[in-house]
Amino acid sequence: MSIAGLDIGTTGCKITIYDNKGNYHYRAYRNYKVERGSNVHEVNAEHIWRAVQDVIIDATEHYTDIQAIGVTSFGETFVMLDRNNQPIRPAILDTDARGVAECNQIVNMLGKDKISYITGLNPHSMYGLPKMMWIKENAAEDYAKAEHILMMEDFVVYMLTGNAVIDYSLATRSMAFDIRTLEWSDEILNAAGIDYRLFPKPVMSGTNAGTVLVQITKKLGLTENTIIVPVGHDQVAAAIGAGVFSSDSAVDGAGTVECVTPVFNGIPENEAMQAGNYAIVPYVLPGKYVTYAFSFTGGALVQWYIDNLAKLEKVEAANNKTSVYEILEKNMIDEPTKILVLPHFAGAATPYMDAGSKGAIIGLTVSHTASDLYRAMMEGVVYEMRLNIELLKKAGIEIKTLRATGGGAASRVWMQMKADILNIPIVSLDSSEAGATGCAIMAGLAIGVFENLEHAAKRMINEKETYYPRKEMYNAYSKEYKRYRKLYKAVRKLV
Repeated sequence: MSIAGLDIGTTGCKITIYDNKGNYHYRAYRNYKVERGSNVHEVNAEHIWRAVQDVIIDATEHYTDIQAIGVTSFGETFVMLDRNNQPIRPAILDTDARGVAECNQIVNMLGKDKISYITGLNPHSMYGLPKMMWIKENAAEDYAKAEHILMMEDFVVYMLTGNAVIDYSLATRSMAFDIRTLEWSDEILNAAGIDYRLFPKPVMSGTNAGTVLVQITKKLGLTENTIIVPVGHDQVAAAIGAGVFSSDSAVDGAGTVECVTPVFNGIPENEAMQAGNYAIVPYVLPGKYVTYAFSFTGGALVQWYIDNLAKLEKVEAANNKTSVYEILEKNMIDEPTKILVLPHFAGAATPYMDAGSKGAIIGLTVSHTASDLYRAMMEGVVYEMRLNIELLKKAGIEIKTLRATGGGAASRVWMQMKADILNIPIVSLDSSEAGATGCAIMAGLAIGVFENLEHAAKRMINEKETYYPRKEMYNAYSKEYKRYRKLYKAVRKLV
């Protein structure tokens, strides 16, 4: 018996296969094209569906006994289907500028505070609802054809099962979901002029959405008994896959985007969360919630440095048959660089949510080396996370342990640096695929392979190493962090 996790990303999707004891066996990946012009950021839902079918077929060619598939996806983006279940138009991505006027319109109607209270979100054009409003206003013929409005997870679940359901965490990314009643908000949808009947039924993460449609089982290599399980927004899936269930812990997703996702009990005081642009998202456990503190450039900033500035190190790594990361880290001095890097190379995420902010490097001297600058890039990302963690603490969310996943978790230098700067123990996990693991955990729970989340975590999650903060290093970094806290305001007025 096998279980699977299906992770649908912005530019590609992957399926990961595990056995019923939680052991990893296989992974298949397909990418798809994203259109990013000056005014248009879109993805074709038909391409996503084709890629999903391809990875499932690839997996079932190797494993014919898949009993359940958990599904996660990126948020905000939705697809409109007509009466024949065909996408009506390309799906607008969150980074697309359309919807700004519509977001302002609904804020003027209901007020920012009310929308934030209902949805747990600061109103923003990145979310689904303002873009739905834009389509209704500017492409009325498309809106009129719509029989379903689905986000990518529930689009795939619907195409596989014929049942339109969405888990609570992904529904939150629409800006139309009430986090208290766990239903679509009539007040918001009425103000927006969007028909709630187009939306899928909200359900708890891990709900059995049904079995695969008989007419596609043969094509996909699945059985009529294979069930499909909506798991949630990709960051929620990663938190599950990292084994983060208690209210004092968080997952550090050290991938392209750096994202710290803490778990907490109950809905916190909204003003503090609103001030930092922190979402309040229902979690897999009743009464528990998560939020996202993130930087658009985590691993992406490190990769930018390697691609553009570490050319000699790349040659040396190739000649020595090692990684460029090892070359850069082998002679690194274990102390603060005193170079300040503002990691806003793709704009600022929380707490600012400032798309116009730019990156900056301050304090370089002729005595600094390539390794120093590389380390400073890492420091900048962690300083930004420390700022977020301190703001979350003011809202009553205190993180006492971090569990690290993603490619950055493989860097012992970066993990120790995070422990030292944040003054929090960090556990690196064996698998970089926390989202896929989280999906498989929920799939296994749905068919009774695991007794509960804790039992699943023991089976599927392996801890590699724990990094503890060093007091002297925390004190040294804290001096530099005081300077870093002034950097955004100092630089922003110049760019």
